[in-house]
Amino acid sequence: MRAAFFKALEDVAASDPRVVLLTGDLGFGTIEPFAAQFPDRFVNVGVAEQNLAGIAAGMALSGKVVFAYSIGNFPTLRCLEQIRNGICYHGANVKIVSSGGGLTYGSLGMSHHATEDLAIMRALPGIVVEAPGDPREAAAATESLARLDGPAYLRLGRNGEPVVHGACPPYEIGRALRVREGCDLTLIATGSMLPATVRAADRLRAEGVAARVLSMHTVKPLDTGAVLEAARETHAIFTIEEHSIVGGLGAAVAETLAESGGGPVAFRRLGLPDTFVSVAGSQDFLRARYGLSAEAIYSSVASVAAAVLR
Repeated sequence: MRAAFFKALEDVAASDPRVVLLTGDLGFGTIEPFAAQFPDRFVNVGVAEQNLAGIAAGMALSGKVVFAYSIGNFPTLRCLEQIRNGICYHGANVKIVSSGGGLTYGSLGMSHHATEDLAIMRALPGIVVEAPGDPREAAAATESLARLDGPAYLRLGRNGEPVVHGACPPYEIGRALRVREGCDLTLIATGSMLPATVRAADRLRAEGVAARVLSMHTVKPLDTGAVLEAARETHAIFTIEEHSIVGGLGAAVAETLAESGGGPVAFRRLGLPDTFVSVAGSQDFLRARYGLSAEAIYSSVASVAAAVLR
């Protein structure tokens, strides 16, 4: 996803001279091509994320389209007050970009786990929250956010995520992508959980359970229409996120279902429990430990399916 983001950013910067990139002392082969191509539109503010947000707000209010990039929690939680007061309150045209959402940096411990960011950013007024599901979605999200006038948060994986979409999807902010058709169950994934969710759905289909898969790349504004359609047309809804079950995708979907006034539908949130992940390990190791591997998703869904589809 990270490589797809930077390639798309270079493309939009080539056609829009307002686009600038700020970073908090990141690089190592990813940022350098942009900096070399657009040296007057690149600023490394150093390890000073509050300054990153403040400078980004000032440049945006001067007419720039600013992408402020760092890893994990650093461009969000470390400078949350500056994002709230400087960027969101003024509706500044800043796109905050975090590479390494969820447990991507699992081996570095909880200080590098971005597992509350969707909930916290979603709570800020006026901001769009995006978590694309594969490299094609990441490129499309970058292009879409460059055209968006206002603040946004873009949550990426790192590198090496598999491509799910065979071609560039018809990406639109606030509109879920239907990746698999199904009338029995609906699996709603956000971010880099999409590939594992698709694998789980394919295994369910092989066993006779037709699972619809939605890539909910926009957590805010949520595609409530897709959620309510799933509630009407399928027997159960599962949300899958590499994030705390508190306040993220699952909470947004639950709010929609609770306020819809429609009929009951079985609903489960698959995500991280309301606790810090105190174990260090690879992303795959931690996903398996916390029930977010493709196998674990399949098992969780299959146990509910056996009850609701009888």
